[in-house]
Amino acid sequence: MNKAIVLTNGLLVHPDAKTAHGLIRGTERFTIIGIVDCDDTAGKDAGEVLDGKHRNIPVFATLEDALANVTEINFLVIGVATVGGVLPGNMLEVVIKAINNGISIVNGLHEYLNEKPDVAALAHAKGVQLIDVRKPKTRAQLSFWKGDIFKVDALIVAVIGMDCAMGKRTTARMLRQACEANDMKGQMIYTGQTGWLQGGKYGFIFDSTLNDFVSGELENAIVGCWKETGAEYIFVEGQSSLRNPSGPCGLELLVSGDAKHVVLMFAPKRKYFDFDPHWGEIPSVESEIEIIEKFGSKVIAVGINTEGCSNEEAFAFQKEYSEKLHIPVLLPIHQGVDSLLPVLKEMRGQKLQKRN
Repeated sequence: MNKAIVLTNGLLVHPDAKTAHGLIRGTERFTIIGIVDCDDTAGKDAGEVLDGKHRNIPVFATLEDALANVTEINFLVIGVATVGGVLPGNMLEVVIKAINNGISIVNGLHEYLNEKPDVAALAHAKGVQLIDVRKPKTRAQLSFWKGDIFKVDALIVAVIGMDCAMGKRTTARMLRQACEANDMKGQMIYTGQTGWLQGGKYGFIFDSTLNDFVSGELENAIVGCWKETGAEYIFVEGQSSLRNPSGPCGLELLVSGDAKHVVLMFAPKRKYFDFDPHWGEIPSVESEIEIIEKFGSKVIAVGINTEGCSNEEAFAFQKEYSEKLHIPVLLPIHQGVDSLLPVLKEMRGQKLQKRN
């Protein structure tokens, strides 16, 4: 009873659809059986639209088309993460149609469907759920930082980026999966709604957490994960970037989360934060590494988001930055992340030696 379609309404090829992109690439919480987007992408496979990999997920132009071609739709997932978390008006119309067809709604935006009286009343009348993933926890549910993070002997790796929508979550998830496939005890801490939607067991929604408790919720997720799973490697998903002026973020992972190792994601063809010249130019990778290492953490690899790159350009950037930085340079979508596993094993061994 977890078959879902994902609503992008014309944004499938836009970075704002990063929630949909994550679900297309994989989720243990839902079975994705279709995408509702627009005429331009309708009839194509969502995986091929996203990154050229066929995933047997059809794209439909409208909800009506999806209903006519797919049976037993249990959920409609809003597959975009807009600036400010606002629900686009044209999507609300589709949401209401879905509710009228007995489909529950999963919403990862800051604009909560349960706070819309007409929508909530309709959902109640139709017997469907409205799941607002980003709804904040109550004060009683929040944890304050205690210092227990220093008891964790797993290798904690923060996957942070030079901007939003850099592939932080995707890379962290790929690292966890690579560990699992190679008999290494790896786990991931999600910090955004998409991580939960993909089936994440450990984590919290960073930007819905009262600031005083961000460090505590982060610590609680990492410590709980380590205690329950015996993880040897814990990959923490970053949010935004250290210097994105709309929401600087990342030092919490290094300081409160005690992540002494970092994989830094960047997009060599992206010039401005969130593509907006008014927000300022994205600084150099070298300067970001310098900041991170001044806080006592080591950048063990960089990962390239190849948006706007041909294959030839992607591999050329990989070569260029390998020669400049003298650390592993990953192309997660092109090559995966297995090449980093020997580095992780060595660092885990060094950590254990220091402890003993």
